[in-house]
Amino acid sequence: MHISILHYAAPPIVGGVESTIYHHSRLLVEAGYSVAVIAGRGESFNKDIPFHLIPEIDSRHPDVIEVGHALARGEVPNEFITLREKLINALSCHLENSDVLIVHNVVTLHKNLALTAALKLLSELKMTDFIAWCHDFAWQDSLYTPDLHAGYPWDLLRSPWSGVRYVAVSNDRKHKLAKLLGIPNTEITIVPPGVDVYQFLNLSPLTQLIVNRLNLLDADPLILLPARLTRRKNIEFAIQVIASLKQYYPQVALVITGPPGPHNPKNIAYLESLRALRKELKVETNIHFLYEFGDNGQTLNLPDDAIADLYRLSDLLLFPSQREGFGIPILEAGLARMPIFASDIPTVHESSGGSANLFDPDGDPKEVAANIHSYLESDRTYRLRKQVMGQFTWKSILNNRIIPLLEDEVKSK
Repeated sequence: MHISILHYAAPPIVGGVESTIYHHSRLLVEAGYSVAVIAGRGESFNKDIPFHLIPEIDSRHPDVIEVGHALARGEVPNEFITLREKLINALSCHLENSDVLIVHNVVTLHKNLALTAALKLLSELKMTDFIAWCHDFAWQDSLYTPDLHAGYPWDLLRSPWSGVRYVAVSNDRKHKLAKLLGIPNTEITIVPPGVDVYQFLNLSPLTQLIVNRLNLLDADPLILLPARLTRRKNIEFAIQVIASLKQYYPQVALVITGPPGPHNPKNIAYLESLRALRKELKVETNIHFLYEFGDNGQTLNLPDDAIADLYRLSDLLLFPSQREGFGIPILEAGLARMPIFASDIPTVHESSGGSANLFDPDGDPKEVAANIHSYLESDRTYRLRKQVMGQFTWKSILNNRIIPLLEDEVKSK
């Protein structure tokens, strides 16, 4: 499937729609689609995505501005028709091999009405399937309505186009668009914008590699245990907690950052016992010893920046040590604003200042799991974070909304 994406401007121009175009196009290419971007301003931003510049598409093009001034006065100058025809000819060349054209905002916004009119005529020719991606509506914005008038071409912005699939970016926008066009809500698909977790959290390439390999963005919850594999760290207790927590959260994941301690040969035997316990409790896919994930059979020693990434990414700290000299991870979790579940030992009291959720490191792992579950279920921040991770990352939006929309669009023709 060849997909064209059109807007007044494209990356690297900064803007909400431009950001959406960037993420949609790169993810669609990664998913195996052929994508081209058509805009009046911008430049090539990905070697695998052709960029077609048509200057007259730009809302700030001098000819567009001049025509816009006349339209705002209620006049339709001859230059409007000339510009419309020029755009039809330019666009036709780029749409010959396109299966779907995604048009952002132009169908409902008045920033370049000659472009809107050109696209309306092209949609009637059925050269390609049209998806009108609607963010803003000129006829419903008091800032814009003084520049709008009854009749052609202004009515194009408030009339449904035959054969065009409409997309709104929120439920609120969906209802407003349905009212504007006089069409049923069911004829409008919601596809929200998203967030780029890697970019927003500034995750290093190594962390991204680990996250992808272990599917940590799908973890619910993601629990961090930053420790070497030594007996005093009481990691078997953490494994038992995760086994109990799995009944509440089947997708729970625990990441243990450190390798076996270097100074005691018995630590290798301890690691083997942890692996055996992990297998016995059927949590092999839930518990990850990160040091095992080096390249070419080598061990992985995480640098400080990758460990800091994991603090930002994780939902809580689990720290079941039998004894500690001080407990630096408690301080790091505090900086990361992370909930802390830790052993009730003197050094944790000292480092946490009474702000950690404490448990007996020789106690009942099931009780700790139940307390974690109770805490998370009442934590609004956690629930919102999981909603974002599950529904509003660009990747989840692509897989759950955009690809089904595109496949359905082509199938329905």
